[in-house]
Amino acid sequence: MEAFADYLAGIDNVEYRSRMEEIFNWVADKYPNLVPKFAWKQPMFTDHGTFIIGFSASKQHMAVAPEEAGILRFAKEITQAGYDSTKGLIRIPWSSPVDFTLLEKIIEFNIADKAECTNFWRK
Repeated sequence: MEAFADYLAGIDNVEYRSRMEEIFNWVADKYPNLVPKFAWKQPMFTDHGTFIIGFSASKQHMAVAPEEAGILRFAKEITQAGYDSTKGLIRIPWSSPVDFTLLEKIIEFNIADKAECTNFWRK
């Protein structure tokens, strides 16, 4: 994934880098209409110029940022998956499996919910 090559190269832990690359490739394969973009120091995917989902790596977890609306909509499923969240992100511990079904629901919610959105972020 060329758009995220520099970001991935900056992740020292090989396992974390591999997991992030797996997620990026999964999103790109599953949603070829989404545009990979690196902005605000974060790898993200956009649709018609609007933010859909972003990711970042930290020492303890991978952060998934679907905007607050996505977190609120799937709060129960996020908790059931064993993840915690804040207003702006979901934390997936490196030791936990990635719930791809949940990611799919979040991405599809954002694509549908922002279909008519003309701004990058929700207002």
